[in-house]
Amino acid sequence: MHFNPYGGSGAQVAAAVATLAERGGADAAEVLATAIAHGMALSRVEDGEAAEILAWGRRLHAVFAAPEGKRVDLVNDLLTVATCRPYIARHDGKAPHLHYASEDAGVVERMHAYTAGGLAHLVCEEPGRLGVCAREECGVAFVDTSRNGRRRFCSTRCGTRVNVADHRARQLTA
Repeated sequence: MHFNPYGGSGAQVAAAVATLAERGGADAAEVLATAIAHGMALSRVEDGEAAEILAWGRRLHAVFAAPEGKRVDLVNDLLTVATCRPYIARHDGKAPHLHYASEDAGVVERMHAYTAGGLAHLVCEEPGRLGVCAREECGVAFVDTSRNGRRRFCSTRCGTRVNVADHRARQLTA
């Protein structure tokens, strides 16, 4: 059983959409694939909806990039837009699970509610678990699920790039 106490898949989708928005140039197919890959059940995303979701993603990215003390206000702003209304759903043979918006809601409304709800859980429980990669050129938003909660980079690859660059800079000055 996979248990992620750090905002669940709502926070993971928020990180993925925030990163997609930060990189720019994503189309509806990429938005749909990203949401599905990170646990959100969507069947389609139209071009106009993708543009709205990416605009939302830029707001989500601001939460990941903000200092810990500012995150609550930013998430509260997201929640006012999202009009989140959690309820327990049972459908398609799945176990009871939380929905943050009506099943009849549109894609954009569902994305708002799901990501804002996931971030709200995370900011209340573990606000230090949100981050943006410390490598300047990267910008990837992430939820830190590491054991000690001190992750600075989105991946080992980014961490290695920074560490190698730092090492080379020290060698030049020595």
